Amino acid sequence: MTASADAPFRVVFVCSGNICRSPMADVVFRRMADHAGLGSRVVSTSAGTGDWHVGERADHRTLAALERLGYDGAAHRARQFTFADFAHNDLVVALDRSHERVLRGWARHDDDADKIALLLSFLPDAETLDVPDPYYAGPPMFDEVLGMIERASRALFRQLEPAIRSAG
Repeated sequence: MTASADAPFRVVFVCSGNICRSPMADVVFRRMADHAGLGSRVVSTSAGTGDWHVGERADHRTLAALERLGYDGAAHRARQFTFADFAHNDLVVALDRSHERVLRGWARHDDDADKIALLLSFLPDAETLDVPDPYYAGPPMFDEVLGMIERASRALFRQLEPAIRSAG
């Protein structure tokens, strides 16, 4: 998984409805790339396995949690993951094992499947591989989930950064 000299590294974060966890991961990862001076070398997006919220903004609690930490998720609009996402991305990051199972079921060949990873798998000390779904919880859970996503995204970015830098 390396970006070529003429193309940015592309990553898509995937959760259920694309209104809570995956938009958080996209916004966090994007900021990390920008702050590292690699914003032009990285394209990040997000998607959901389901189509329930297509076209909607992120959940208001997601936006509030992001805003409390200085992030801006206002531009997000939910979309559903498609087969084309495998071809258009270098890395497909699932937020929990149920998303990973769905994505592996959608993978048409080994090249697709080889792109799939769990976000928390990048944390060496992860107690779980699943970022919990905060949708049915209150604002404190959104803050907790955002913290998990920040830690794991930082670990993911540290792993990818050398390859992205050398490709540029």
